Amino acid sequence: MELLVEYQKSQIAGMGAIPHDGGVDFRVWAPNAQEVFVVGDFNDWQNDAIPLVHEENGYWSVSVPEATIGQAYKYLLKTHNGDFLRNDPYARQLTSSIGNSLIHNPAFDWGEDNFQMPSQNEMVIYELHIGTFNAKEDGKPGDFYSAIERLNYLKSLGINAIEIMPIAEFPGGFSWGYNPAHPFAVESDYGGPEGLKAFVKVAHQKGIAVILDVVYNHFGPSDMDLWQFDGWSENGLGGIYFYNDWRAKTPWGDTRPDYGRGEVRQYIRDNALMWLDEYHIDGLRMDMIPYMRNVNADGNPGNDLQEGYSLIQWINSEIKSRYPNKFTVAEDLHNLDCITGHIDDGGLGYSSQWDAVFVHPVRDAIITMHDQDRDMNVLVNSILHKYNNDAFQRVIYTESHDEVANGKARVVQEIAGQEDVNTWYAKKRSILGTVLTMTSPGIPMLFQGQAILEDKWFHDTDPIDWERFTMFKGISKLYRDLIALRLNKFGNSAGLTGQHTEIVSVDNEAKTIVFHRWKEGGPRDVVVVVMNFSQNVAENLPVGFPGPGSWRMRFNSDWEGYDNDFDNHFTQETVIIPQDINGKFISPLSVGAYSTVIYSHD
Repeated sequence: MELLVEYQKSQIAGMGAIPHDGGVDFRVWAPNAQEVFVVGDFNDWQNDAIPLVHEENGYWSVSVPEATIGQAYKYLLKTHNGDFLRNDPYARQLTSSIGNSLIHNPAFDWGEDNFQMPSQNEMVIYELHIGTFNAKEDGKPGDFYSAIERLNYLKSLGINAIEIMPIAEFPGGFSWGYNPAHPFAVESDYGGPEGLKAFVKVAHQKGIAVILDVVYNHFGPSDMDLWQFDGWSENGLGGIYFYNDWRAKTPWGDTRPDYGRGEVRQYIRDNALMWLDEYHIDGLRMDMIPYMRNVNADGNPGNDLQEGYSLIQWINSEIKSRYPNKFTVAEDLHNLDCITGHIDDGGLGYSSQWDAVFVHPVRDAIITMHDQDRDMNVLVNSILHKYNNDAFQRVIYTESHDEVANGKARVVQEIAGQEDVNTWYAKKRSILGTVLTMTSPGIPMLFQGQAILEDKWFHDTDPIDWERFTMFKGISKLYRDLIALRLNKFGNSAGLTGQHTEIVSVDNEAKTIVFHRWKEGGPRDVVVVVMNFSQNVAENLPVGFPGPGSWRMRFNSDWEGYDNDFDNHFTQETVIIPQDINGKFISPLSVGAYSTVIYSHD
């Protein structure tokens, strides 16, 4: 009792299990509990041995000198509706999704982690799933340590940012991750918090940022101790952490967090900041935020969740204030400027957003079988589209976890149909999509396995087949060359990092498009992209250049060094453009079937 009296004079800061030199502090929110106890290895799991002191506003806390790092524990909540043994909502580590919470030591040897996030105009993202990226044993998911083994591959490819699919503790060992049962805990089958920290540390040493996919539009829906946490609920719904009325409904279950409740808002905000602080994560990608700002994501004002909207603003403003160089990206896909608009102007304040205006028309264009059915004019908007007049407020891609599953397949598989993807058509047209991703204004993103022509579709039990790297080394080189151009590695393609784009010509009959990219303008900056979306060679294609001088080819996707099936069609390596008294700088070029050539000024 003396311990409890002493504790009442000095309130514990923080939430969850907080280790310190004198033991471990425990603090939990359970406003409907009559009594709360902490039980665990430190007291032989005796139910009534260590009571927590009731603070204001439903919080309970106690300091336990005999508790130590690594020990298992739970909370015992005694309520009007019965007794409940619950995992800690703030637990950083669990034995499993249905196991016990573990007292975690947040300390980690980061060394000299002075990593600097690449700027948005010089970022190339690679989305990966820890469980399938580099699985080593049949029947077991990959983990952070096996993923580390492939970081050199990503570095050699030119990738400077990884986006990992959600890694919060989920039921079982196989999942996409979009069913977080314990939002603060790192998936035990992936290696837990130590594994994640090791992964981030090595990625940073190799110059690669780590962006984490987080899920706040719902929790669970299974293996959730958050559900009716302290026994209270209404309408048979989730209790204190969730809406308990019609607003609870989501496509993934009736488990939408209550964005209007202060303690729940704090819980989600604390979660977002935890990844950036404790794990040195460089950015957050928030999953399907339309379901945070509207119950049905349908735009009906009657279904709006203003409290969800304001929660996002609060989180993003906190990130910008505390970590100004961190990156936040939204999956919204509703073509809204407000998603990346300034918070002071009523926007949500994300750094960037996934762009449906790019991915869907571009995928359609390259998957379409017959050339005559391909509408080149649609691609113009996909290339030029911006949010708030900023080219890099959008992330552009042809493959993501959503685009290569849920009834859809990898781009090469969509083109090949039921055949093996190692066909001329599948390789050539899928590369057109990659070229557009790397040369259009925006932040380019690849999905795991894309550069080795991974086939079929994404599934959490189907790991990447790394033997394909040997099969398609030339294709990997093509990706590497494109990324080097996109990042101006050789100092001759700065325009691909710039804001400016001009469509020079579109020929819907010949299926060609020519556009310029530039940053400041001038030599070694302006880039000319010439694309042929036809299975016929584009002969004598009139290509407009921005000015006179010597223009050198930097890339030809038809080069046989990329693949033996390619035609190696001859296109002028150097184009000399004379001064024209009419101010027109045009040269005829011959471009191979389903091919792209890229020039820049010497």
